[in-house]
Amino acid sequence: MIKENAIERELIEKIKELKEKKGYTILGHNYVISELQDLSDITGDSLQLARLATEIENNKILFLGVDFMAETLKILNPSKKIIVPTKASTCPMANSLTPEIIKSFKEKYPNAPVVLYVNSTAECKALADYTCTSANAVEIVSNIDSDIILFGPDKNLGSYVAEKTGKKIIPIPGETGYCYVHNRFSVEDVKKAKEKYPNAKIIVHPESPKEVRDLCEYIGSTGQMMKFPKEDETEEFIIGTEIGMINKLSKTFKDKKFYPLKELGICNNMKKNNLKNVYEALLNEENEIDLPEEIIEKAKIPIMNMFKLMEG
Repeated sequence: MIKENAIERELIEKIKELKEKKGYTILGHNYVISELQDLSDITGDSLQLARLATEIENNKILFLGVDFMAETLKILNPSKKIIVPTKASTCPMANSLTPEIIKSFKEKYPNAPVVLYVNSTAECKALADYTCTSANAVEIVSNIDSDIILFGPDKNLGSYVAEKTGKKIIPIPGETGYCYVHNRFSVEDVKKAKEKYPNAKIIVHPESPKEVRDLCEYIGSTGQMMKFPKEDETEEFIIGTEIGMINKLSKTFKDKKFYPLKELGICNNMKKNNLKNVYEALLNEENEIDLPEEIIEKAKIPIMNMFKLMEG
């Protein structure tokens, strides 16, 4: 254990040196391991990081997250060099939706706008009318002039949006579109957590199943989860999202306690980012995100449409 800690400390120092020497800004998602969160210049959710990247003067970015997030970063920052520690860090939910599926649904519902969660591939975004985040999905769908919406790829977020807007949400791809981390949360998990921490309030992500959402005090994205503890006098919270969020909340609100709704609430793909491959990515400046110009141009349109609805 002592030897492992020494190796980790050495890697951390080498990463810091390389970052400065080669001039990289490190952006880390809230779900990566705590050591990588601590090494990041900025941590946040995927769209938050993509927008902040447009304000960074630095043209070299190392992104720590999963592939669709890095793609969104590239779409909004096409002139910047964006590298990742490993291209094996992907998202099963994003991959569940394909351009072919979108086209087939558009044929069935030609007048229904396509709203895609940012947790989707660049090729799919290129076929969408709007994108949304878990934080603004309700607002975006509410502001679209249509009572029928093709929404994907997360069925649970889609059901949440349907509840809040009263609109007919047609999930694409359907039952296979979900985040396996959030979809595993159960009523039994909530009951056990409340028994173990009776004074705690539960914050759960809208990607969770409806029966779980209905038992919780707060429903919100990772960005919104960073606001609830500040606005609430409660001193203990049970967090229903990927376990990496516990680290960020605990460091931000040191006077409050945070517990995971499920100890095994782990995104295995996020955890593929580690100290070793971060060091190697900086050393070799490899695993660069490269998208066809046509895809970048088309995929940027629904993202900008989302921003317009938010501002309007």
